[in-house]
Amino acid sequence: MTKNIYDQRNISMVMDLYELTMANGYLSEKDNDHYVTFDVFYRKNPDDGGYAIFAGLEQVIEYIENMHFDQDDIDYLRSLSLFSEEFLDYLKTYRFKGDVYAFREGTVMYPNEPIITVHAPLIDAQLVETAILAEVNHQSLIATKASRIVRSARGRAVSDFGARRAHNMDAAVYGARAAYIGGAVGTATVLAGKMFDIPLSGTMAHSWIMYQKDEYTAFKKFAETYPDNAVLLIDTYDVLKSGVPNAIRVAKEVLEPMGKRLKGVRLDSGDLAYLSRKVRKMLDEADCKDCIIVASNSLDEYTITSILDQGGQIDSFGVGERLITSKSDPVFGAVYKIVEVEKDGEKVPKIKISETVEKITNPGRKNVYRIYDEEGRAISDLLTKEDEVVDTSKPYRYVDSKKPWKNMCYENFTIKPLQQQVIKDGKRVMETESLDTLRDYVKQQLEQEIWESELRFDNPHVHYLDMSPEYYEMKMDLLYKSQKND
Repeated sequence: MTKNIYDQRNISMVMDLYELTMANGYLSEKDNDHYVTFDVFYRKNPDDGGYAIFAGLEQVIEYIENMHFDQDDIDYLRSLSLFSEEFLDYLKTYRFKGDVYAFREGTVMYPNEPIITVHAPLIDAQLVETAILAEVNHQSLIATKASRIVRSARGRAVSDFGARRAHNMDAAVYGARAAYIGGAVGTATVLAGKMFDIPLSGTMAHSWIMYQKDEYTAFKKFAETYPDNAVLLIDTYDVLKSGVPNAIRVAKEVLEPMGKRLKGVRLDSGDLAYLSRKVRKMLDEADCKDCIIVASNSLDEYTITSILDQGGQIDSFGVGERLITSKSDPVFGAVYKIVEVEKDGEKVPKIKISETVEKITNPGRKNVYRIYDEEGRAISDLLTKEDEVVDTSKPYRYVDSKKPWKNMCYENFTIKPLQQQVIKDGKRVMETESLDTLRDYVKQQLEQEIWESELRFDNPHVHYLDMSPEYYEMKMDLLYKSQKND
């Protein structure tokens, strides 16, 4: 049963100060009735990968629906001597009044496309910026890292063991949620299991073994206490000389007389490829062929790939710090940029200009579609103007923004709109999906829709983000006008 964090605390002021100072300024200028549109997007896949996984949407919706300012919040803001009493009175009854559109959580996504769009009164759109980015940046990063690690395991189970190395307790709990969406089979973090119905996994501690008079006694007592789930940690002293022999002895002398089997052994140090091959041989020779080998210790997609390439005999991986912190690339980099302003009934697209080409934004309200070939493989994503209709009954001309001079068409294709409305007038309009459903959705996309070349760890194919001719012309026109004004 899910219980959200707002039952315990109000985190509405997880925002940058400038959001409040800008909001105060907008109110004093009587600009708040103007509607604006902001897009959330990112510019680069983590680890130079070919894709990312969208996660954190449920927490974005919870935050927006529960957003309010308590009296102690108002008192604190007053103490800063930055805000008018009019603004502080406004915050007393504040509720978000806008609309939010987003990709379905778990969607495979790519750079520079709007994964979330906020269409709201100016103050409302301004105040939610930091919270949205915090949720999306963290969970999308961990879900993406988990997906990469799960793929490296080649069908073997991957569990999240990272809580103690997470950046704080929230990072551990919501990181476990994101890891599960990305494909992990479970977590060792008990609160995440309680909040999100994630299966819990865990073995035993080195301290249990070191506390007992010897390793065999430690294994024996553990097996007697947990006969149906005995996974023994075999590397406290010497894996091959004592750990495995003592585990086999417990299997024969303690568990088998009870009609039970040794479920597994765990390696947490050493050369995991070499040791796992030796351990497997010893277990098989002792008629423990059904006993699995679990490995942990600073694992990620690269170490797991290397272990398996060397013939490592590991059945399940517990992945900690390098998953829960995405150690190899710990910043996701999603941003929140204004793309349209409505004034006096006119919609005015806005574009951010930069000397760095990658930082030039895609302006205006827009549709984003995934384009599929006849076999159901995603060949590109497409941006169009908000009111455009894509006719799939005939060849459709599009613009490759990196090669705009080429005359290119989709033929024999289908499309899927990627955004759906999730909040209307400040209220949720999307049903909550179970994590199992989201996890299966990720798996289905990666196995059935996404090209194998995009899944490579090294030099993956770059997914195309195309534009309709009308949209491309609008963007170029804005760029031209901005230069003319300069």
